[in-house]
Amino acid sequence: MYAIVETGGKQYQMEEGRYVDIELLEDAPESKVVFKEVVMLVNGKKSKVGQPYVANASVEGVVVKHDKTKKVLVYKQRAKKGYRKKQGHRQGFTRVMINKIRTTASKAAKETASEE
Repeated sequence: MYAIVETGGKQYQMEEGRYVDIELLEDAPESKVVFKEVVMLVNGKKSKVGQPYVANASVEGVVVKHDKTKKVLVYKQRAKKGYRKKQGHRQGFTRVMINKIRTTASKAAKETASEE
């Protein structure tokens, strides 16, 4: 089972027990994160598509770390003008470990009640 989740203006495929690198979040490492903007749920041949989001669905995870990607070089030049500009950029990201994909709110309420 996997879910397509929208966060940071992009869509990511998330599966239980896997890591995903997403746009930088402000949450501290080892903190819990819940994504409620689930665009699509796929379970084998069954799938639910939201309009725009799937009702009562969410994805839970834990922030593992914050890091930066490899450096990308940006080089600009104007022919015959003597203009050259070299610049580097490293985009920040957050690595999240996906723990649970919730399909309905009632299941989430039952599990939190049983944990307490």
